Amino acid sequence: MRILGVDPGLTRCGVGIIDANADRSVSLVSVTVLTTDKDLELPQRLLQLRSELAALIEEFKPERIAVERVFAQHNLRTVMGTAQASAVAFVEAAERGIPVDMHTPSEVKASVTGTGRANKVQVATMVGRLLTLPEGKLLPDATDALALAICNAWRGGAGTAPKGALTPAQQRWRDAERQAKKRG
Repeated sequence: MRILGVDPGLTRCGVGIIDANADRSVSLVSVTVLTTDKDLELPQRLLQLRSELAALIEEFKPERIAVERVFAQHNLRTVMGTAQASAVAFVEAAERGIPVDMHTPSEVKASVTGTGRANKVQVATMVGRLLTLPEGKLLPDATDALALAICNAWRGGAGTAPKGALTPAQQRWRDAERQAKKRG
């Protein structure tokens, strides 16, 4: 299954594309960070982002799209840009009938590293261990997008794992969810 992960942002939007296999292995297809100029008007920035994302979807033909769930921050402007970039991904997916799954940052971190409190360096390190990455350091937006795609392959709706086959990180996540439900 081919999965496109989107770490949404208006200035920098990470896009990572992986292939996920039934044996739970993953391989890198492509990774990039789409950027828009802060000096452009919002409609032009969104149009540019949409055009570039559409080109990637057309080129790589993902079967699923995973997007980071927007969460409230203190900076309303950042939240708005993230939500607008997410909407672009939703529209492009809907236009093509591609299913979209949303994952929280802590869910992605837990899936990839085993802990929902991992920092960006830890996430990037694990993504690097799971995938053969291109030479040079990737922006956090790029490794976050790849982590989203990996999380989706292992946890969310992608259906690539055999029934009941969970990674240690997924088992810890499942156990934590059960404990939280018991507490109320």
